[in-house]
Amino acid sequence: MTTARLVRSILAATFVVALLGGSFTPNLARGDDLSQAQAQQRAIAAQIAAQKAHMAELASLQADLAATLVTTRTKLQGINSDLVDVKANVAATQAKVNVVQAQYNQQVEDLNNLDLALIGLNREEQQKAADLAATKALLADHIRAAYDQDRTSILETLLSAASFTDALGDIGSLIDFGNQDHVLASQIASDQATLLALNATVTSTRQQTQDLAEQTAAQKVQLDASLAALNAAKAQLALLQQATSKALALQLTTYKKLSSNAAALRKAINAEAAAEATVSRKIQQILNAGGQSGSIPSQYNGTLNWPISGTVTQEFGCTGFPSEPPLGSCAHFHNGIDIADPMYTPIHAAGDGRVVFAGPLSDGAWVVMIAHSTHLVTWYAHVDDRKHPIPVRVGQWVTAGQVIAYVGMTGNTTGPHLHWMTELDGNYVNPRLFL
Repeated sequence: MTTARLVRSILAATFVVALLGGSFTPNLARGDDLSQAQAQQRAIAAQIAAQKAHMAELASLQADLAATLVTTRTKLQGINSDLVDVKANVAATQAKVNVVQAQYNQQVEDLNNLDLALIGLNREEQQKAADLAATKALLADHIRAAYDQDRTSILETLLSAASFTDALGDIGSLIDFGNQDHVLASQIASDQATLLALNATVTSTRQQTQDLAEQTAAQKVQLDASLAALNAAKAQLALLQQATSKALALQLTTYKKLSSNAAALRKAINAEAAAEATVSRKIQQILNAGGQSGSIPSQYNGTLNWPISGTVTQEFGCTGFPSEPPLGSCAHFHNGIDIADPMYTPIHAAGDGRVVFAGPLSDGAWVVMIAHSTHLVTWYAHVDDRKHPIPVRVGQWVTAGQVIAYVGMTGNTTGPHLHWMTELDGNYVNPRLFL
C-alpha cells in the first residue's frame, strides 16, 4: 500500500469513527442480558441466605432435640421411673424428631433446588461464552475482509464518484458496514460483562452449595443418631411397661381372690386406714416431744433417695386400683408409691433420721417410720417380720442408705412390694417431690 493510499485510509477511518460516534446507539438486548445476570446474582444470593438461615434453625432444633433425649435417657435410667412422665417425655421427643425431620427434608429440597439453579447457571455461562466466541469470530472476519479486500475509503469514494448522488449512496454502504462492526464490538463488550457476572455467580454458588451440602450431611448424621437414641428409649420404655404390667397382673390376680368377699375387703381397707391414722397421731406426739428434746431436727436439709430399686406398680394419687380407700374427689386414692421387688430385698433409709416406729400396725402390716425432721416422716410398709426381722429399733439414728428392713408381704398386700409414703406436717404427699 502506497503512502498516499495509507493517508487516505486513515482519513476515511477517522471520518467513519466520527460518523459512528455521533449516531450509533448500542444494542439494548445485550444490556438486558447483563441486567438479567445481575438479577440472577441477587436472587441466588437471597436463596443461599435463606438456606443458611434454615440451616441455623435446623442446628438449633437438633440441639434442643439432643437435650430432650438426654432428659429422656435420664428418666428411663433413673431408679423407679415414673411411667406417665417417661411416656410424656418420649412423646415430646418424638414430636421434636418429627419437626427436625421435616426441617431436614426441607433443607434437602432447598439444596436440590440450588443444585438445579447451579446447573442452569452453568448452561447460561457456557451459552454466553459460546455467543461471545461467535461474535468475536464474526468481528474478526469483518476486519480480515476489510483488510484483504482493501476497502475503498470515504474520501476516495467522494473523489471518484460520477455524481454527488452516487457518492452519497456509496458512502451510505460504507457506513452501514462500519455500523455492523461497531455493533459487534458493543456486543462483545456487553457479553464479556455478562459472562463475568455469570462466572462470579457460578463460582460463588458452587462453593456455597458445597458448604451447605457438607453441613446438611452432618445434620443427617446427627438426625440418624437422634432417631437411634429415640428408638432405644422406646425399646427401654416398652421393657419398663412390660415389667410394670406383669407386676400389676400378679397384684390384680391376688386382688380378685381377695375381692370375692367384698365385705371382708372393705373391712381390711378400713382397718388399714384406721391403723395408719392411729399410728400417725402417735408419731405426731413423738415428733413434738423429740423436737422439744432436740433428738429430732426441726428441719431436714437435703433430698430423699429411693429406698429400693424395683418396678413402680402404683404412683401416688388417684388410682383405679379398687383396694385403695376413697379420698376427696378420688374414688380410690393411693397415699404412697408401691415398688415391687423380690421378697427379702434390702430396704434402705431414704435419708438421715431417727426411727420413730418399727413394728406391726393393727392390720398386720409391719412398718418402719423414720423422722427426718419434726415436719417430715417417711413410711416403709409391708416389710418382712419373719425370715428377716426389722434390724433397727425405735429411737435409733440411721443414715441415708442404711438397711432398715426387707421387702415382705405383711398386712393387706397382693404381692411382695414396698409401700413407701412421705408425710409432711401430718399430710401424705408425693415422695417424688423430695427426690
